[in-house]
Amino acid sequence: MSIQERLAAVFAETGVTAKLHARDLDGGGEIAWHADDQVVIASIFKVLLVLEFARQAHAGQLDPAERVVVGAADRLGGWGTAGYADDVEMSLRDLAYSAIQVSDNTAADVLLRRVGLDTVRLLAAELGLERTRIIGGPRQVLEMMLADVGARDYREFARVFPTLPEERMRRLRVFDPDRTTSSTARDITRLLELVWRDAAGPAPACAAVRGFLAQQIFWTRIASGFPPAVRVSAKTGTLPGLHMEAGVAEYPDGGRYAVAVFAATPTVKSDARRLDVDLAIGRAARTAVEELRSVSGRAPAA
Repeated sequence: MSIQERLAAVFAETGVTAKLHARDLDGGGEIAWHADDQVVIASIFKVLLVLEFARQAHAGQLDPAERVVVGAADRLGGWGTAGYADDVEMSLRDLAYSAIQVSDNTAADVLLRRVGLDTVRLLAAELGLERTRIIGGPRQVLEMMLADVGARDYREFARVFPTLPEERMRRLRVFDPDRTTSSTARDITRLLELVWRDAAGPAPACAAVRGFLAQQIFWTRIASGFPPAVRVSAKTGTLPGLHMEAGVAEYPDGGRYAVAVFAATPTVKSDARRLDVDLAIGRAARTAVEELRSVSGRAPAA
């Protein structure tokens, strides 16, 4: 079977539609599966955010140890500080860490206020990510979702959203790449390539981003497809019916491969905890990477 047929089989097995791009960071090869389609990227935008933070810290434009208070007005609900019951004081560096490690939306919002939305947009343009569009941070996305369903707050949204007809759900702007933060699988692997090649900014800034991504706690997507000897550093993104992740797989023999996979279930109402979709992302990533390794003469990982 061709690589395209094998990828099609992986996605068909779980009944998802998907976009994928994988690139050999040193050999130049690539695998593309609808890689230039515009896709919602959700929390994957945090890679750009943390990169801009790391660049500003290296340039002395901000102190990574600067302390900020994350209070009740900042909290959105969810992982990390987003779900805390009480105010907490932490450094900008720890906000960046939490935004990546547990995909903390409040930490990302507070950090975005400090580094600036416009500078993150300018960074995407500087790096040549021509298809990458950022409308704002998690709060802007949440407020857009609340407005689209007529909810006053997150609790009301959580109660109303599951009762909506499927067609009504799909009309929410958050699911439309033309009206929310979006990119392409190819753009996202290009971003990772630049970070891993120390070409997205000063080498220490790129190294800091790689360090953050290596500490993400979620393992059921790209990392699940690879054996323990392969180091995977990645960032997830999730919305109802959308499972996505972008990361770099580093093999013991020195091979490095950036992969971005965006999977959509047939209905928005699908359970976000569908482990079979997450594992399919891992299998697709491994299938694409092993094809790249085969073409370049490298052995499969044990």
